Amino acid sequence: MSADSTLQTQVLGELYVAHHDWLSRFIQRRIGCPHTTADLIQDTYLRLLANGRLPEQQDARRFLTHVSKGLVIDLYRRQRIEEAYLTYLKNQPEHLASSPEDQLQMIQVLTEIDAMLHRLPEKVRQTLLLRQLEGLSYKAIAERLGVSVSSVEKYMVKALQACLALDPAGD
Repeated sequence: MSADSTLQTQVLGELYVAHHDWLSRFIQRRIGCPHTTADLIQDTYLRLLANGRLPEQQDARRFLTHVSKGLVIDLYRRQRIEEAYLTYLKNQPEHLASSPEDQLQMIQVLTEIDAMLHRLPEKVRQTLLLRQLEGLSYKAIAERLGVSVSSVEKYMVKALQACLALDPAGD
């Protein structure tokens, strides 16, 4: 272990001890479940560790707040997606039922797609959704968004690149 990683681990440990109780109360007020709170606290510190950039002591609570709020938002998005998917499955014929493992995998994929869509610029996201969900032509999308057809083409390229980045196999 290098001196830098040892120092980083020590600073992270000090950050954890100094702010754990406060962060726990902060997250608990937002979600109400002690088990999920514990998971999100762990995820917050894991994200800091993975990022490799620890906040200065005077910025620690602001930084921890920012990271944990993002994780809470991610949790609510995932729950919304899971509820919608499970409702969809309930309305399907039994012969289309999938295993719990397949359901979990589908929820994970849908969550990744949702996160990717939220990272896209607004017009890029709108272009992709109008094309894929409503089947609009580039000309119709351009009219709806008030942009040129060439802009729609550029937006689609960006959207498709983002979709390809989700597929680790490049399929």
